[in-house]
Amino acid sequence: QVHLVETGGGEVQPGGSLTLSCAASGSTSDVNMMGWYRQAPGKERELVALINSGGGTNYVDSAKGRFTIFRDNAKNTVYLKIHTLQAEDAAVYYCNARTTWRSFWGQGTRVIVSS
Repeated sequence: QVHLVETGGGEVQPGGSLTLSCAASGSTSDVNMMGWYRQAPGKERELVALINSGGGTNYVDSAKGRFTIFRDNAKNTVYLKIHTLQAEDAAVYYCNARTTWRSFWGQGTRVIVSS
């Protein structure tokens, strides 16, 4: 079992930046991939970025350039930095962890973009 807790969401003005955190606990040594997803109101949950156990990253095309995923293995924490926030970035951001057999989700953290 892997338990994920996301923090760092909040209200940010357009053009601002924000760093989300996902702290993992439990059987973290079994995790081979972690990622950030987001779900805007009325839309399906979508992938933003992935990071594997070796630190390799992958971004969806829409996230390239403004999103950075990185990790601190000592803290079992994965981060997502969002640069130059835009209105369309407003969503609930979810952390995901995958082992060979299972996928785990956090409860989400809400990002509001408002002037």
